[in-house]
Amino acid sequence: MTDNLADRVRHWIAQDPDPDSRTELQQLLDALPSSAAELADRFSGPLTFGTAGLRGPLRAGPNGMNLAVVRQAAAGLVNWLTTHEPGGLLVIGYDARRGSHEFALETARVATGSGMRAALLPRPLPTPVLAYAVRAMDAVAGVMVTASHNPPQDNGYKVYLGEHLGGPLGAGAQIVPPADQEIEAEIRAVKLLSEVPLGHPGTVLGEDILDSYLTAAAAVVQDDQPKDLAVAYTPLHGVGGKVLGDAFLRAGFALPAIVPQQAEPDGAFPTVAFPNPEEPGAMDLVLALAAERRADIVIANDPDADRCAVAVPVDGNGWRTLRGDEVGVLLADHLMRLGRTGTYATTIVSSSMLRAMAAKRGVGYAETLTGFKWLARAAPDLAYGYEEALGICVSPWMARDKDGITAALLVAELAAGLKAELRTLSDRLDELAAEFGLYVTDQLAVRVDDLDEIGRMMSHLRAKLPTSLLDDPVTSTEDLLDRPADEAADVIILRTDTARVVVRPSGTEPKLKAYLEVVEPVAEGDVAASRERAAATIRALRTEVAAALGIWSVSP
Repeated sequence: MTDNLADRVRHWIAQDPDPDSRTELQQLLDALPSSAAELADRFSGPLTFGTAGLRGPLRAGPNGMNLAVVRQAAAGLVNWLTTHEPGGLLVIGYDARRGSHEFALETARVATGSGMRAALLPRPLPTPVLAYAVRAMDAVAGVMVTASHNPPQDNGYKVYLGEHLGGPLGAGAQIVPPADQEIEAEIRAVKLLSEVPLGHPGTVLGEDILDSYLTAAAAVVQDDQPKDLAVAYTPLHGVGGKVLGDAFLRAGFALPAIVPQQAEPDGAFPTVAFPNPEEPGAMDLVLALAAERRADIVIANDPDADRCAVAVPVDGNGWRTLRGDEVGVLLADHLMRLGRTGTYATTIVSSSMLRAMAAKRGVGYAETLTGFKWLARAAPDLAYGYEEALGICVSPWMARDKDGITAALLVAELAAGLKAELRTLSDRLDELAAEFGLYVTDQLAVRVDDLDEIGRMMSHLRAKLPTSLLDDPVTSTEDLLDRPADEAADVIILRTDTARVVVRPSGTEPKLKAYLEVVEPVAEGDVAASRERAAATIRALRTEVAAALGIWSVSP
C-alpha cells in the first residue's frame, strides 16, 4: 500500500505547477513510512466540487486547496463553459486569504488559454461585489476565490452563473444541480495539468465596477429616512471594511467606528480563534468598542462580507448579539412596512415566523432547502430572502446572493428610524412578538473529526424517530431523503403544535446541525415572561434532541 501511495505522490509531483507544493510533498515522501498517514489523507480523494464549489485546507495534494487543484478545477469549469457559451466573459474575484490572488490569476490564465475573456476585480473585494459584477457585466460566469468564514488554514472557490446559463432566476447566483455534477465530471476528465492551455492573466477591472456596486448599494436605503446613528463595526480582518464605510457615506450615514485591530484585511485572522461572527468571542473587540463609543448598534461582517451580524445594547447589562432569524424578520418587517411587494423567502431551517408575517401582511412566501443557491431561485418576483446563518439578500435585482454590505445599510436605516422615535431594534422585536407570538430559535451543532460519525447519528435518529417532543405529540415527520432524486436531501423535520426540529449535516463544515424552534404565545403583552418560558423550553428541547441523536452530553 505504501509503495502504491508513493507512486501516486510522485505522479502528482510531476504534474504540480507550484514548486513550493512539490517541495512540500517531496519532504513528506522522503519521510515515509512515518508520513504515511498524512500522505494518505492528502491523497484520500480529490477535493470535491459541489454546489458550494471547492473548499478545503491550503496544502499540497489532491485533497487540498493549491495551485494544481485550482488549475484542474478551472480547466474543467472553462471546458464546461466554452461548450455552452464559447468566448464568453469570466469575471473573477478574490478575498485576502492566503493564496486567493494566485488562485484568481491561475483561473484567468486557464480561461484565456481556452479562448474566453477573463476580467479580475481590481483588488481583494467582498463576494457580493463579484456576484453583482456577473450581472452588471453580463458575464457568462463568475468565480470567487474565498473560504468565507472558514478557519485561516482554508480557502475555497465559488462559481456563479450569468443569465445566459443560469436563467433569469440564476443570474448572479451560485450554481445548482445539474451544473455542479457536470462541471465536476469535466474536472475529473482533466488528466494532465501540463496539457492545460494557459494564456495571459486577463484584464484587471478599474474601480468603476466597485463604484457601480456602491451606487446600487446606497440606493437600497431611502434618502428621506433618518440617518443619525452611531455604529461600531468590524470586518473581522476581512475585505468588507472600506467598502462598507464607503457605502455608509454614500447612503448618508456617518462613518462607523471600526475596530482598529481588525480593520485591515489579514488572512491570518490574528485576533480571533474562528473568523465567524456567530462563533463565541469573535465579536468581543467590536462589543468593547461599542461600549467605549456608546454606539447605538454593532455590525459585523464575515471575512468576505456576504454575511451581516448585529448586536444591540441591553439596558444596564452589556450587549446582545441578535440571532440571524431576529435580523432576518426585522428586515423583512421593515420592507413590508415600506410597501415592498413580491415574494419573501427563507429556508427550511430558518424561523417559521416569516411565514406568519407574510400571510398576515398579504405578501408572497417561499421556503427552500438550505443555501442561497436555492433562495436565489425561490420566485421570479423575489423581494427579499434570508437564512438563519446571517445571510441576507435585500436587493435581488443587484445580485441573487447574500450581501452583508446592503444588509448592513438596511439595518442602519431601520435602527436610525427607530432611534428618531426613541425606540430600538429590541423594542421592535418585542412588538413583533406581541403581534405574532415569540418565535425562539437555537441550534445544536455537533462537530466531528470523523465524517462517518454524522452518518451514524442520522441513522440513529431515523431508526427511532421521536413520537413526542416536550411532552407534545409529534404531528408530522418529514424525511427529505424520501423525495424525488432532484429534491432529495439528508434532512429530517419534526413538528409539534408549538415546536419544530430540523436535523441535517452541514454543507461546509464537519458538523451535524439540529435547528430548534419553539413558539410561545405572548399573554397581555408580557414579552419578558414569554421569553423566560421560551428559554427554558428551548433548553429542554436541546436535551431531548441530543438524546434522539445518541448524544448524552451537550454543551449550552
